[in-house]
Amino acid sequence: MRSLRWRLLALTLAGVAVSMVLAAVVLSGLFREQVQQQFETALAQQLDQVTARLEFDAQGQPQVATQALSDPRWLKPYSGLYWQVDQLGPDGGSRAGVLRSRSLWDTSLALEADRLADGAAHVHEAPGPQGAPLLVLERTVRAAADGAGPSWRLIVAGDLRSTQAAAARFTRVLVLSLAVLFVLLAAAAWAQVAVGLRPLAALQRGLQAVRQARAGQLEGAFPAEVQPLVDDFNAVLARNADVVERARTQAGNLAHALKTPLTVLEQAARAPADGTGAAELAALVREQVLVARRHIDWHLARARVAASAGLPGQRTEPGPVLQGLVRVMDKVYAERHLALQLDLPPVPPGFAGEVQDLQEMLGNLLDNACKWARSAVRVQVREGREVREGRAGQDSAAGRSQLVVVVEDDGPGIDAAQRAQALQRGVRLDEAVPGTGLGLAIVQELAGLYGGRLELAPAAGLGGLAAVLVLPAAAPAH
Repeated sequence: MRSLRWRLLALTLAGVAVSMVLAAVVLSGLFREQVQQQFETALAQQLDQVTARLEFDAQGQPQVATQALSDPRWLKPYSGLYWQVDQLGPDGGSRAGVLRSRSLWDTSLALEADRLADGAAHVHEAPGPQGAPLLVLERTVRAAADGAGPSWRLIVAGDLRSTQAAAARFTRVLVLSLAVLFVLLAAAAWAQVAVGLRPLAALQRGLQAVRQARAGQLEGAFPAEVQPLVDDFNAVLARNADVVERARTQAGNLAHALKTPLTVLEQAARAPADGTGAAELAALVREQVLVARRHIDWHLARARVAASAGLPGQRTEPGPVLQGLVRVMDKVYAERHLALQLDLPPVPPGFAGEVQDLQEMLGNLLDNACKWARSAVRVQVREGREVREGRAGQDSAAGRSQLVVVVEDDGPGIDAAQRAQALQRGVRLDEAVPGTGLGLAIVQELAGLYGGRLELAPAAGLGGLAAVLVLPAAAPAH
């Protein structure tokens, strides 16, 4: 039952078989009922004919003009069509066979004494001559119009064996026809399943081609029901290829970044050491180790975000993160007496990502602002809305919610021509200020991995630089 082909065939054939059995039962029953109804209608006409030929003499005895009956089977012994007149006593007894057709020969129909309203007809089955099954129609009449005198029961019976044989023949033909139809439908179901599952074979060949590195993605024309699966699988392959490519790039970047501090350390180690040189060497080692550590932290952060970005259910509140960072910056830059201002809305939007990544991005922005600020740094948090371009002739449409964090300082700022350069990795616009030139580049890289961005602009309020960090907002907490 693990085979999809056999599951489909089993379900189809089971449904067809049940339908065939029900069709056989219903059609056979309808045919039998129709044949018997026609036979009953014919007997009712014969009963009317016998009733019309029934007469009573002066003594109230019944007489039937047999020569006026048109059907010749009345005269043929055991022909299968019979009539009979019984006398019904007032005590419920009866005298059977007062008059009867020649077809009964020397027998009579032994029936129970039924009490019927005058003129009412009763239909039932009963055994007849030679044990043949009969369909019996009977009617009660009286000789006197005023209802006085004895009652007489007129009986007409017909042999049911011919109708039963016709119904049996029809049932045999019906069963044989349905059996042939079942075989044809089974063959059609097999062909349908084989044709319907053929795209899965093409899908298997495509997967083998991908596994054997003969193709980079699933290729070919697939049905509309299978195409979404192919598209999703190709998207997974593309994402995996992108992850591998990013991993190679990050490994190369990390190796290249560590090459310079290692070279500096190697050259310093070869220089002759004295009292002054040892101190310089120690300072150089600390500086280069710090540079190497920053590079390693950056690439580890990128690897972590690349693995976790886009996962559902992530939510980080920016308020506690920013409050903690402001307290840290107050202590780090306490000797400069900077005024750090944090503006949070009553219900700030959440960040759709991990808390470590938000701390890394906001920490770099705050640290950079405090380094360049003269006396004040301000942080604002607000909710934004992504703007999507509409189709031709339509306005732009508002997309998903965004978390916007603006970090401003009252420092010298950055010229428009140097802003793009400031976001490049390892670039320091002022060598006099300590640092590695990685802070803004790290923020831009991490924000891009989350589908956000970092923008630099003049600070409208403080006059320095404004770093605008735009990140995807998490769904509202319930």
